[in-house]
Amino acid sequence: MTMKISFPGGKRVRADYLGFSILTDQSVEHGGEGSAPSPFSLFLASLGTCTGFYVLAFCQKRGIDTDGIEVALVPRRDEETKKLDRVKIDIVFPRDFPERYTQACANAASLCAVKRALQDPPEIVISSSFRTA
Repeated sequence: MTMKISFPGGKRVRADYLGFSILTDQSVEHGGEGSAPSPFSLFLASLGTCTGFYVLAFCQKRGIDTDGIEVALVPRRDEETKKLDRVKIDIVFPRDFPERYTQACANAASLCAVKRALQDPPEIVISSSFRTA
């Protein structure tokens, strides 16, 4: 299935995929209106929510209440190159979380498909063409 990208105005860019529309914008400091997350913020959110899904699935499979569980994602950039060089993901459990499951839950979280895609990145090919009709 193809994701379609369009340009609704200003610095906004929209992706339509699988019946959903995802809107991005740039911050005011970068010439946008700050009306939506930046593409890079969505990239980080994708990693965080994917990790969160695996935590959720682990807990649901075992009947463990997820109230009070947090997944905190802390990106770090190289000061010279400004390139993202590390992302720390911390799963914070409430005091009543069964201690015997903390490492197993972290192991399950490491199965995140977005994380795996970053560790073994796909080839990205950019091409161009003209509309024929």
